[in-house]
Amino acid sequence: MRESLATINDETLLRLMMAGDAEAFAELYDRRQSGVYRFALRMSGSHAVAEDVTQDVFMALMRDGNLYDSMRGSVAAYLYGMARNRVLKRLARDRTFVSISDEAAEKETSGDARFIAREDPLAEMARDETITAVRQAILALPAHYREVVVLCNMQEMNYEQAAAIIGCPVGTVRSRLHRARAMLINKLRAMGEAEAATRIPSARCAL
Repeated sequence: MRESLATINDETLLRLMMAGDAEAFAELYDRRQSGVYRFALRMSGSHAVAEDVTQDVFMALMRDGNLYDSMRGSVAAYLYGMARNRVLKRLARDRTFVSISDEAAEKETSGDARFIAREDPLAEMARDETITAVRQAILALPAHYREVVVLCNMQEMNYEQAAAIIGCPVGTVRSRLHRARAMLINKLRAMGEAEAATRIPSARCAL
C-alpha cells in the first residue's frame, strides 16, 4: 500500500514528481506554494508579480526539477532561490510596485490583535497605519537588505536557511539584517512613525 503523500518529505516528492507522479507534484505544490507566494509578495509589494513568480517557479520545477542538488540545500530553499532570482529580475526591470493590500496584512496579524481591533475602531486604524508604514519602509530598502528582512523576520527563517537561499555566508546575512533593521528604524522615524519604529519585530534568526 502506498504511503500517504502528506508524510513523504519534499525530496522524495520531487523525485516522484520527476518520474511522472502528478499527485506528488500536487502535494509539493500545496505544501510550498503559499510560502513562495508570500516571499514574492513581500519582496515586490505586488500581488500580480507574486502570482507570476510563483507560477513560473513551479513551471520551472516541473521542467528542471532534475537539476535540484540535495547537497546544496533543501527543496524549499531551492524553490525560494528560484523565486528570489525571478523577483530580483522583475525589480530590476520595473521599479514601480503597489503596496501589499490590507487583506494580506490581516492574514499576518495575530488572532488577539484582530480581536482587540474589532473592539476598538481607533486601535484598528492605528494598527493598520503602523503595518502600512513598516511595509512601505521594507519595500523601500535596497533588495539585498529587503530579502534578509523578508526571509528572517517575516518568513521566520534562521541565518543558515537564509544564507542557503541567497547564496552567501551566514555572517553576511547577520550583518545585512543588522544594517537593514537600523535602516528601517531611520526610515520610519523620517516618516514621522516613531511608534511604528518600536514595533519592528526583533530578528528571529538564530543558528
